[in-house]
Amino acid sequence: MIPLWSRAQQQDFRSRVRGTLLGGAIGDALGAGIEFDALEKIRADHGPDGVTGFVPAYGRRGTVTDDTQMALFTVDGLIRAHVRQADGGWHPPTDVHHAYLRWAATQRDWGPDERRKDLGWLGREEWLYAQRAPGAACLSGLSGPDAERLGTLAAPKNPHSKGCGTVMRAAPFGLLIGWEPALVLQLAVECSVLTHGHPTGYLAAGALAVIVHAVVRGGTVEEGVERALGLLADRAGHEETTAALRAALAAVRAGEPSPERVAALGEGWVAEEALAIGVYCALVAEDVRAGLLLAVNHSGDSDSTGTVCGSLLGALHGETALPAEWVAELEGRGTVLQLADDLVLELSHGAELHGPGAGPAWRERYPVG
Repeated sequence: MIPLWSRAQQQDFRSRVRGTLLGGAIGDALGAGIEFDALEKIRADHGPDGVTGFVPAYGRRGTVTDDTQMALFTVDGLIRAHVRQADGGWHPPTDVHHAYLRWAATQRDWGPDERRKDLGWLGREEWLYAQRAPGAACLSGLSGPDAERLGTLAAPKNPHSKGCGTVMRAAPFGLLIGWEPALVLQLAVECSVLTHGHPTGYLAAGALAVIVHAVVRGGTVEEGVERALGLLADRAGHEETTAALRAALAAVRAGEPSPERVAALGEGWVAEEALAIGVYCALVAEDVRAGLLLAVNHSGDSDSTGTVCGSLLGALHGETALPAEWVAELEGRGTVLQLADDLVLELSHGAELHGPGAGPAWRERYPVG
């Protein structure tokens, strides 16, 4: 549960949660159409400034990818974990794992299987049943004969993978505002090893969660980075993630923002590079639009770096700072907003939603069994 706040503080938190999820999805959609293109091709196709708004991807403008899909299922898992806690059970990685298995079904099924009672409302959203270049480690960790096994730190899935598929879905863990930062880091780590077992992969995800957490609590992105660096220092295998965050801070001090400074941080295909690029672009952004466009106009994994940057800027400024024309055209906007509001409801009024005397509606939306 979140602390008891004034109404204004609760409204601010709701705006930041909405901003985090919407901002991440907008960054994802901005990069979706250029994800595999070199910067030279992006400029040749879209002009010297690169993309300046949504371009077609997967048949339309404003389309999101697996990054947003998995972030949404992360939130679904976190809500269900809190519902289960009311029944005396508490192991969030298990509920997040089950949520990711439901996401994996969207990558192979034509649509929701109405016979499945566990889908809840999110699993019945037909627009989510679409392959949008899902990461290999995410798919392999959640399919096949080993799919049901819970990856753990002692026995992670894909122990050599540090792809950015951990980072692009990690921002929701930072929305657990009542938790201590070290616990936020730990939960993001434990949910990363469900698919990615390399220390850099899961620690980069943990770092992003801590930064989002600091920002949602009213801090700056830089304060969040410093807090993450402090927590990482005690973790084995932190060196690549720490170096990437320090490189992002150094790039801020190096001079005017540019695609060349972004390129110096990497291409974003691996976790620490996606984290560094997203953090750098959020730190130097003169506004949300400028930060997001800088985050996607580069040679590399544009949708994932856009997702990281958008999550941070949305957490920092709230939903009303997001460019209205991008919000209006975003695929799945209604779903994103509904899920954001449901998370806030669960964290602030969970006892009223599924406690003694509550009706069945919430448990039908977020079934646990």
